[in-house]
Amino acid sequence: MQTVTISTSRLQTHCWVQGPEDGQPLLLVHGNLVTGRFFQAVAERLPDRFRLVAPDLRAFGRTQALPVDASRGLRDWSDDLRALVEVLGWGDAGRVHAVGWSLGGGILQQYEIDHAADLASLTLIAPVSPYGFGGTRDAQGTPAYGDFAGSGGGTAAPDFVRRLGAHDASEDEPLSSPRVVMRSYFWSPRYTAPDEAELIQEVLLTSVGDDFYPGASAASPNWPGVGPAPRGVNNAFSPAYCNTTAFGDLDRPRPLLWIRGDEDQVISDQSLFDFGTLGQLGAVPGWPGADVFPPQPMLQQTRGVFERRRAHGGVVREVVLHEVGHGPLIERPDEVARLILGHIEAAQGSPG
Repeated sequence: MQTVTISTSRLQTHCWVQGPEDGQPLLLVHGNLVTGRFFQAVAERLPDRFRLVAPDLRAFGRTQALPVDASRGLRDWSDDLRALVEVLGWGDAGRVHAVGWSLGGGILQQYEIDHAADLASLTLIAPVSPYGFGGTRDAQGTPAYGDFAGSGGGTAAPDFVRRLGAHDASEDEPLSSPRVVMRSYFWSPRYTAPDEAELIQEVLLTSVGDDFYPGASAASPNWPGVGPAPRGVNNAFSPAYCNTTAFGDLDRPRPLLWIRGDEDQVISDQSLFDFGTLGQLGAVPGWPGADVFPPQPMLQQTRGVFERRRAHGGVVREVVLHEVGHGPLIERPDEVARLILGHIEAAQGSPG
C-alpha cells in the first residue's frame, strides 16, 4: 500500500491506498489505537480491480490531529469519512463497499445510518456493540447506572496512556506496555505478527489527551468511580453518547457480513476491557455484583440489532473463525480477504 494525504472539508486525512484510481471503491476503516496500515495484509490478497482506501481516522496515525467531540458519538468519524468519500468522487452512487474493524465497525454502522446512499455492502470485523462499550447490563443496552459509570476515557489504564504518549515501544512492565497489550489483545496470543515492529510504531502515533485518546473523564458516585465526559476517543463510544441501534431498522439495509474470532478478548460477552468482567474476576475492588454491573453482553447486543435488519429485507451473515482473537484481518488475512471478496460478489449478484 502507498500513502497519500487528502484534503477534505473537515481535515487533512492520511490514507493508505492501493489499486487503480478508477477501480471499484473499497473503503477500509480501522479501529481504536491503530491506523489504516493494519489492513495491509488483507489488501495484498485482494484483486487489483479495487481502489482500496484505508484512512487514518481522526486522532490516529498521520491524519491531522483535531479533537474528537464525543457528545456526537461516532459522528465525527462518520462525517470525516463522508467528506473523504466526496473528494474521492464516490458519493451518492451506491458503489462503495466498506469494511470496518472494531471501532471502525461501529463507525460504519453510523455511516450507513447517515449516508446509506453511498454504500453497496458492509463487512464488519469484530465491531463494537451498537450500544457502545462499557456500562450496559443486558441485550437491550440498559445502563448499569444512569450516568453510564464504568465507560469512557477514565476507564483506560493511566500507565498505559502515559507510555503511549511517550512513544514507549519497550516490553518493560508488561501490564502497561503498549507493545505487550497489542501483542496480547489485538489478536490471539497464539499468533505472532511478523511485522510487529511496524505495527507498534503505528499504534504509538495515537494522539493522547483529553480531546484524543483516551479522552476526558468525570468522577462518579457509582462503581468504579469514573464515568464519561463529552471529549475524546473512548467517550465517543461510551453508551452515554454512542447508540447505532437504528442500524437495525433501516428501510433498505445493505448486505452485511459479520466476521469475528471465537477467542476475541476485546469484543465479547466477557471482554477483558469491560469493568463488569474485571469486577467479576476480582481485578477491580468493590464490584457491586452481577445483579448491578454484569459483564456487557456485547455479542448478544450486536446480534440482536443485526438480526432486526432481516425484517427489512436485509442479508446478514455471521462468520466465526476458530482460534482467532480480535484481529482476524491480521491473523487470517487470506480467509478474511476471501470472505470480503465473496461478500462483494454476492452483493453484486455475481457468481461465487
